[in-house]
Amino acid sequence: MIAPSLRTLLEHSIDYAGMYPPASLGLEEALTNHARYIRLDDSWMLNAFVLPVEKFEETKQFLSQFDPGHPFCVSVLGPKTENAAAFWEAIEEADEAIRAFARHNVDLVRITQLEMFLPGDVDSELLRDTQSILGSLPAFWEAPAERADQTIALLSEHNSNSDQPTFGYKMRTGGVTANAFPTSAQIAPALVAPTTHQVPIKFTAGLHHPLRQYREEVQAKMHGFLNVLGAAVLAAEHKWDSAQTTRMLEDEEARSFQFDDETFAWLDWKIDVRRLRERRRFVTTFGSCSFDEPREDLCTLGLL
Repeated sequence: MIAPSLRTLLEHSIDYAGMYPPASLGLEEALTNHARYIRLDDSWMLNAFVLPVEKFEETKQFLSQFDPGHPFCVSVLGPKTENAAAFWEAIEEADEAIRAFARHNVDLVRITQLEMFLPGDVDSELLRDTQSILGSLPAFWEAPAERADQTIALLSEHNSNSDQPTFGYKMRTGGVTANAFPTSAQIAPALVAPTTHQVPIKFTAGLHHPLRQYREEVQAKMHGFLNVLGAAVLAAEHKWDSAQTTRMLEDEEARSFQFDDETFAWLDWKIDVRRLRERRRFVTTFGSCSFDEPREDLCTLGLL
């Protein structure tokens, strides 16, 4: 039986990004995998399929793999732009493409969010204009770790004028080479800041395994998704500073993490299921090119 606290921490937490490294699958194979995953008993962990906007037209021929009971939920990946002018042009084009794709089959396609790189010269006025284009569609804006505080503050200012925090921060937590992985000390401030600014956060790349561990394929220590998601919710609940958050991100011991019917605990720090569910509003998902590896590792740990 799955502990309720584990289910609450991981429910709808994985955005399947099978087309991206290191899996790098073709569109058809990745979509076939996703159509299978959403019918598994473990589908409660799955959120959406990460689909670049330029692949919309090609995707239409594979939509027969989905049905109204198992719709195609999409996290749209917009293009990376270098400056505010190019960003605005890309937003207008992406919005038009999103609306057309959603209309193509309203029973099968559900656009759940947009994720896109945010150039450093985008300001609050341009964010307001972007909101007017996207409407209520949630969006996560990626910026490098060294620009996390600045980006989160900008998004917080924007969200303060909205009824709900529709704009969130997207943080890159790894890649396919050792230098793509930010340190725990670089990640920690980005987990602490949203707790005071009320900015949702999602993660991308490198979180294939539950716990932090050295992996030969990248010749580096990969961050664990239990470490990252768990540290984010506990930092919010207990008002941790960056140093305390870093300590949890660095922990490689499975026995430090406890899940039961009522609470999730790391060492002596706890959060109950009700509060965990509330914190998950701001600690959303992580992109992974594999849906199998996270589940297999959880089984190995005896958690799934």
